[in-house]
Amino acid sequence: MYRISQLAREFGLSRSTLLYYDRIGLLSPSARSESGYRQYSPVDRGRLESICSLRRAGMDIEGIRAILATAGDDTTTVLRRRLDEIGGEIEALRTKQRLLAGMLKVQGEGGPGATVNKEMFVAMLRAAGMDDAAMKKLHVEFERREPEAHHAFLLSLGISEKEALLIRTWSGGDGDHDDKQSRGHHA
Repeated sequence: MYRISQLAREFGLSRSTLLYYDRIGLLSPSARSESGYRQYSPVDRGRLESICSLRRAGMDIEGIRAILATAGDDTTTVLRRRLDEIGGEIEALRTKQRLLAGMLKVQGEGGPGATVNKEMFVAMLRAAGMDDAAMKKLHVEFERREPEAHHAFLLSLGISEKEALLIRTWSGGDGDHDDKQSRGHHA
């Protein structure tokens, strides 16, 4: 059996982290000593090893709880499931990357104005899995890096000067506008 201080030291965690895991039911000690100290079994240690591995892999507490609830304490199963999830996330990012690279290529060949309009651009972004938050992030980054190119790009999509300025203000961090043109009706 392991004491809380032993496990904390072994995994580079604070004692309060292990107490928190116990309080939320993520990792409870198997036993208590006669004097009331928490005692962790080798199975508990294995579960903590899984928790730490998943935390390093970017999982949040609720995700870890869900995976451990369905996979038991088998570290290999848990890690394989997370690896599959990350693979899916990487593939989604690659799809977005290819879409954006294609849009930049079209822009370099005379601009997208002749072939891509606002509706088509938004449809392509949605098809690539981008929601409103991801689209805002794209505009914010475009505005931050190349404000003039961002403006020219918006105009090339057939967006009016007024709407382009609204989108630039919205993506420039000057506050979120709640008017119709800057919520869901932009590129």
